[in-house]
Amino acid sequence: MESQIHKIHQQLVSKEITCMSLIQEKLNALKENTHNTVNSLLDKMALELAERVDAKIESGAAIGLLEGIPFGIKDVYMVQGTYTTASSQLLKNYKSAYTATAIQKLLDAGAIPLVKENCDSFGHGSSSENTIFGAVKNAINPNLVGGGSSGGSAVNVAKDYTVFSIGGDTGGSIRQPAGYNNVYGLKPTYGRISRFGLMAYASSTDCVGPIAKSIEDIRIVVNVMSGRDIKDQTTYESKIITDGSIAKNQVKTVGYFKNFIESDAINPEIKEDFLNTLETIKEKGIQVKALDFFDSDTLVSTYYTLAMAETASNLSRLDGTNYGNRIEGENLKDTYSITRSKNFSEETKRRIVGGNQVLSQGFSDEIYLKGLNLRDQIATNFENDFKEVDIILSPVTPNTPPIIGDSLKEPLAMYLSDAYTVGFSLGQLPTLTAPQGTSTGIQITAAKDNDEKVLQFANFLNDIL
Repeated sequence: MESQIHKIHQQLVSKEITCMSLIQEKLNALKENTHNTVNSLLDKMALELAERVDAKIESGAAIGLLEGIPFGIKDVYMVQGTYTTASSQLLKNYKSAYTATAIQKLLDAGAIPLVKENCDSFGHGSSSENTIFGAVKNAINPNLVGGGSSGGSAVNVAKDYTVFSIGGDTGGSIRQPAGYNNVYGLKPTYGRISRFGLMAYASSTDCVGPIAKSIEDIRIVVNVMSGRDIKDQTTYESKIITDGSIAKNQVKTVGYFKNFIESDAINPEIKEDFLNTLETIKEKGIQVKALDFFDSDTLVSTYYTLAMAETASNLSRLDGTNYGNRIEGENLKDTYSITRSKNFSEETKRRIVGGNQVLSQGFSDEIYLKGLNLRDQIATNFENDFKEVDIILSPVTPNTPPIIGDSLKEPLAMYLSDAYTVGFSLGQLPTLTAPQGTSTGIQITAAKDNDEKVLQFANFLNDIL
């Protein structure tokens, strides 16, 4: 699909449309939508910003590429003066005191935020059903889940309610819902974009990333958000990705993990489609190589061991004292217990309990330290793989989107649905979901800080599939 950002920019510059009419149209669509994608509308802010853009155009001044472009924000990002609920009961009335760095960069570029988007509470889930605002409904079939945890963000883009949305990806939370709704979703290299102002789930794998309908729009948004931030010491200065640099494919060798495809858990149609995609790539003169990797159970176990430990630590601050909906008990300890018991979702409580278990005395050496060791082994495996191949391809998910309600009945099945995404998160690698190759998309991964190569190969796939 062509770039919506470029298209709208030209329409604004040529006065074919006004920014006010564009923003009002999108706000109306969001208000009327039946997919449960909206936690709160930022209508007052959006209309005020749109008025300024129209005044600037009317004065004859030039506008930037992102000025006047409407976008959505997953409801785990701070935006000063707006509700930031994390789709949770605990923070349902919490207002941000500051703005996340990545969002501020978009605001500085003139983009207009429309909506705080529904998601799994605190990012805990793979279906966007663990939310006080009601399950997000799939953009293609509303009887199915929207994916998670950035489900509202993916559905809003797929339904054209937003031009792009900013999701958060810890173990696949941008890539999986993007695949379920047939749009692009990028988890950039860890540290490329500041996490400051993003509610932490698992700090060592949390990534800020965009969801959009075109590779060009992904490129534009990533460039604006990237860069070193003194408020996030994991960030680094990355080079700008130009449109010319991703226009011509330079990938010569593609790898895939044969155990992903030979697994009994993969849907037969997804397997067949993926293998057909590999054949099409071979026909274009690119070498395809089968690679060995850790089995899915090991990847999922390692990821959730570390992620649960980190979320138990990160959410320990939410006890109703400084943040959140406080429920008084008979004493302070009772107040803490009741506040957290009543306000956290069942899934969040499950992850906190699991995290505290693996960090507890007598278990940390046996479980947590083993998880850290496996993570190092996974990173080493990737380093060796990228000496042999330029890109790794994989299905995004082993199965198609489940019916709403099914995932809540089987938490373990929900965790296993992340089997093909969590490994790349543990490796902190740039990974893009492209809406081709299988019914839930295809995952394109490169070595660290090779985000450009990922977008380059996505362009190539878009041309041949």
